[in-house]
Amino acid sequence: MTDIKFSAKDLRQISLLGLTTKDVLHQISNYKNGFSALVLDAPATVENNGIFRFSKEEEDFYISYYEEHSANKNILKFVPASGAATRMFKDLYAFTSVYNGIPYNIDKDFPSVKTFIDNIERFAFYDDLKKVMSEAGMSIEDYLSRADYASIINCLLSRHYLAYGILPKALLKFHKYPNGAQTSLAEHFTEAYRYARSKDGSAYIHFTISPEHRRNFLEEIRNIRAYYSSFCDVDFHIKLTEQRHYTDIIAVDECNNPARNEDGSLIFRPGGHGALIENLSESKGDIIFIKNIDNVVPDNPLSESQIVTVRYKKLLGGLLLNLQQKVFDMIHTLQNRPTEADLKEIEDFMQKKLCIDLSRELCVGSFGKRVEMLLMKLNRPIRVCGMVKNEGEPGGGPFWVINGDGTKSLQIVETSQINRKKPDQEKILSEATHFNPVDLVCGIRTHSGRYFKLANYVDHTTGFITKKTVGAKTVKSQELPGLWNGAMADWITVFVEVPLQTFNPVKTVNDLLRKEHFMD
Repeated sequence: MTDIKFSAKDLRQISLLGLTTKDVLHQISNYKNGFSALVLDAPATVENNGIFRFSKEEEDFYISYYEEHSANKNILKFVPASGAATRMFKDLYAFTSVYNGIPYNIDKDFPSVKTFIDNIERFAFYDDLKKVMSEAGMSIEDYLSRADYASIINCLLSRHYLAYGILPKALLKFHKYPNGAQTSLAEHFTEAYRYARSKDGSAYIHFTISPEHRRNFLEEIRNIRAYYSSFCDVDFHIKLTEQRHYTDIIAVDECNNPARNEDGSLIFRPGGHGALIENLSESKGDIIFIKNIDNVVPDNPLSESQIVTVRYKKLLGGLLLNLQQKVFDMIHTLQNRPTEADLKEIEDFMQKKLCIDLSRELCVGSFGKRVEMLLMKLNRPIRVCGMVKNEGEPGGGPFWVINGDGTKSLQIVETSQINRKKPDQEKILSEATHFNPVDLVCGIRTHSGRYFKLANYVDHTTGFITKKTVGAKTVKSQELPGLWNGAMADWITVFVEVPLQTFNPVKTVNDLLRKEHFMD
């Protein structure tokens, strides 16, 4: 790869992104060599100490611990919100792409579209769709009566009308209320009020966004901030950040040569979800809740979904604070003339409560080397992750992974990171009991109060290579290790079983018809 030559124009473009030629050549070498699959040792389960399941008494203890010890902490909600909603409407797009006015059996050929049309008035965005069509001289009732569903769907998705096909999920109307409808972004305001506000009446939310939608986000925040500040009696502090350009990755052609635009410039693409570790690293908080933008329910304090969601958010937060304080205490002990008994007690806690594999280190090295090793393993960022029991086919989720040094660690693994051609790996995947709903609480401060440099805890040997369309070209694109996958690979990781009621994502538009997304 060293024979690749960049022009002066290329070098300027690379420099403006904050990259070096060494960075870009390393990216190109990843295309050539690929990424190694993770080696699974076993699914993380309750039975093998990979996932904790708490009793009612233990849950109440950690919830109380959170309510007491979070009072003087800086609490933050971190919400990845840059994803476009395009995939939500996959079936609607498929329908409009084949419909040409010829009669069809919608019940048989497009059942999901039939469900959408039959329930169209129940969607929170229905009034907006009706209005935008009326302003263009169209009657949605007339189109429905004539079964001209393609025109209705085009008005929903087209940039010339409601533009739901190009907007991020954050800006779509998700839920109906007596006084109007609210976006998924707005629902994170009320969630922050329920479990992530500080004692001074402030709530901090950090949304990661795409630059092309910044103006839309700012407009939506202006529209709702005053209302929610008054309704919740909370001073909301909102931060919007974009993926850093120095995390962009060069695209290549099939021969792994740099791909170029028509003007000759190099094609760079965003580094994917894993790039957000840089945004997270810049967040300042003692307790950071991470949750996807689409996993929200209406703000109804009487609904089971919200009651359970708030309860388990506090439980995860309480466990994080409790474990973090014990980690800090153990570090203090190790730094102040520990005894053999101290080391044995610390090693036992690390294995049983922090799920840290010490099997290769316990009997190796001098007393001083053991202390040094324990300090290294304790002095890391920590995350507590909720895990939901599998209800159907197993997929990516919590696993024990064999590291390069032969030790095991808990990791959140995507199926694309596994070599499924190996029978033993496929068997382990099939035995998974839980999946990852993206329900994390993170502690990124050191015992001395400073912030960890999170880039130091990323597994840079992991990543994904996909094919993307850029204009008329098909190029190979590369993504950094996922935010809660390789980007947090070297964190202290603890998994906790949480109820399915905490997981209410909107992956398709018809998911908004589930009872959890209605007030009654």
